[in-house]
Amino acid sequence: MKNIVNGVVLGALLFFIAVASDAQQLKAARIGYLTPADSPPYQAFLQGLRELGYIDGNNIIIEYRSATGKRERLNDLANELVRLKVDIIVADGAGPSVEAKKATSTIPIVMTSNSDPIGLGLIASLAHPGGNVTGLASLTGELGGKLLELLKEIVPRLDRVAILRVDGRTNDLFVKDMEEPARALRVALIPVVVRGPGDLDGAFRNITKEKVNGLVSRLGPLAPATNKRAVEYGIKNRLPAVSTDRDWVDNGGLIVYAADQNTRQRRVAAYVDKILKGAKPGDLPVEQPTKFELVINLKAAKQIGLTIPPNVLARADRVIK
Repeated sequence: MKNIVNGVVLGALLFFIAVASDAQQLKAARIGYLTPADSPPYQAFLQGLRELGYIDGNNIIIEYRSATGKRERLNDLANELVRLKVDIIVADGAGPSVEAKKATSTIPIVMTSNSDPIGLGLIASLAHPGGNVTGLASLTGELGGKLLELLKEIVPRLDRVAILRVDGRTNDLFVKDMEEPARALRVALIPVVVRGPGDLDGAFRNITKEKVNGLVSRLGPLAPATNKRAVEYGIKNRLPAVSTDRDWVDNGGLIVYAADQNTRQRRVAAYVDKILKGAKPGDLPVEQPTKFELVINLKAAKQIGLTIPPNVLARADRVIK
């Protein structure tokens, strides 16, 4: 009789453990991750989540969606995440942030953006975002101004700079915010718009015709092959070119200056944690990056016959030789 009772108790215990396990799985938060890139800093985000006690496939489920360089896919992917009823959308970049905001006004969105989120209509203010969007954002005027300062340091006679940019509101604001720093540095800005890879040859012809002596690339989410062609154009024409795009120097470009992505992605994980614990995105102030990364490619400098001043090299976080 005792064995029967023990068996019943053990069976009941195992049943309740299984039910509890299933319930825990059902409670796992579903997080959408929307990126335009082929190789975003996704692993840093996962590491940040692990440090906070979240494991994909255990107490969270991550729905990863990449547009693989095709901007037009972002809208469909954002709507797909909404249909999946994710609990939070992490938007890697200004484009994904805008599309996520179009897709939902209720699901919390944690953004990382190198563009003005107020100008884009994503938030009401940095201190009190309101609505369903918060996260991290750079002020584009400061970022663009720093790119111009870097070019001016390495090319003292710099006076005409082409901005090779993807079409869209994000880069409209970027160029507008660069106007004041450009005036202070006595540099004329020549925006050259690219709507897709097929526009590149025409864009290059326009840049050559304008006789610029510097280039800022804002090709952003276009395919890596597009960035590579822009790098090759700059090298061939001995044109000093800088970018905020992560893969610019990896494709052979001269300089990248941008917010440190690994640090930002860990901060994104912290926002996700706060929201999962009940915080409202509209009450979480938007952070500006505190750590920027300067990467200099000396091989590219040699190819265009440029000497990087020692004081600029000394500030570099990474130097490619």
